[in-house]
Amino acid sequence: MVAIVGRPNVGKSTLLNALVGQKISITSAKAQTTRHRITGIRTVGDAQFVFVDTPGFQTRHQAALNRTLNRTVRGVLADVDVVLFVVEAGRFGLDDAKVLALIQESGRPGQPVVLVANKLDAVQRRAELLPWLKGMQERHAFAEYVPLSAKKGADVDRLLEIVRPYLPAQAWLYDEDALTDRSERFLASEIIREKLFRLTGDELPYTSTVVIDKFEEEGELRRIAASIVVEREAHKGMVIGGGGERLKRIGSEARQELETLLEGKVFLELFVKVRSGWAADEEHLRSYGYE
Repeated sequence: MVAIVGRPNVGKSTLLNALVGQKISITSAKAQTTRHRITGIRTVGDAQFVFVDTPGFQTRHQAALNRTLNRTVRGVLADVDVVLFVVEAGRFGLDDAKVLALIQESGRPGQPVVLVANKLDAVQRRAELLPWLKGMQERHAFAEYVPLSAKKGADVDRLLEIVRPYLPAQAWLYDEDALTDRSERFLASEIIREKLFRLTGDELPYTSTVVIDKFEEEGELRRIAASIVVEREAHKGMVIGGGGERLKRIGSEARQELETLLEGKVFLELFVKVRSGWAADEEHLRSYGYE
C-alpha cells in the first residue's frame, strides 16, 4: 500500500489517476477537493500497487470538516508500506513543512518516504532544483527523489518502477483487473461534486457536498438522484444559476462522464438543499459519509 500525501493543490489526485491509468479521484482548482480516503489499484506484471489518495492536510482552519479530513490522513500514514510525499518542484512552504512533520510523527519507523517533485514542467530553470534538493535532503532522509509531471506517461511509469522494490512480498489484495475499492454510488457523488466545484469556481465556498439519495440499476441504465448540500440560501442561488442554467450544466457534464465511467445510460436528477452549519457538525458529517 502506497500513500499519496501533501498539502492541498499539489496534484495528488491527478497523480493517482495517472498511476492507476483511469480517473477515479476528482480534481479541481478548489482546495480540499479530495475529502475521502480513495484507493486506486494498478497491477503490473507480478506487482500490485495499492495507492491511497488522501485529502490535502489542512493547517489553517480547524472546523469539524477539516479535523475529520486530517484524521483520515493520519490514519492512512499508519497503514501503508510506502509514502509518496508530493510537493511542487522547487517549492517548499510552511504548509509543506507541516505535512512533512505529520509524516515523521504518524508514519511507522523505517517507513520509506519518496519525495515526488510534481509540476516539473512549470520549473523555468532546472539548475535551480539542485540547491533546492540539497535543502530537502537535509529536512528528511528520503528513500528516493523523483522529479516529474503527473501529466506525462513516461514520468508516471518511471515512478512505478522506482516504488516497486519497496513493496512487501505478499499475496495481492485485489483482483488483477480492479481499479478502486470504491462503489459506483460513491464515484457518482464525487463526479457530481467535481462538476459543482469546477462550474462555480471561487464563487461557492468549499463547504458544500453531494449526497446520493437514490442509485438504482435497471440493466445497463442507472437512475441516480442526488442532493447538492450548501450552507446558505445565497449559495443555493449560486448553484442553480439564472434560469437554472448552471444546475443543468452541472447535471449534463456529470451525466456524460458517468455514462463513460459506468459504460451505460444514466438518468440523473439533481436537487439543491440548504443545511446550515453542516460542515461544523460531527453528526452531519458522519451522516454524509465522512469518516
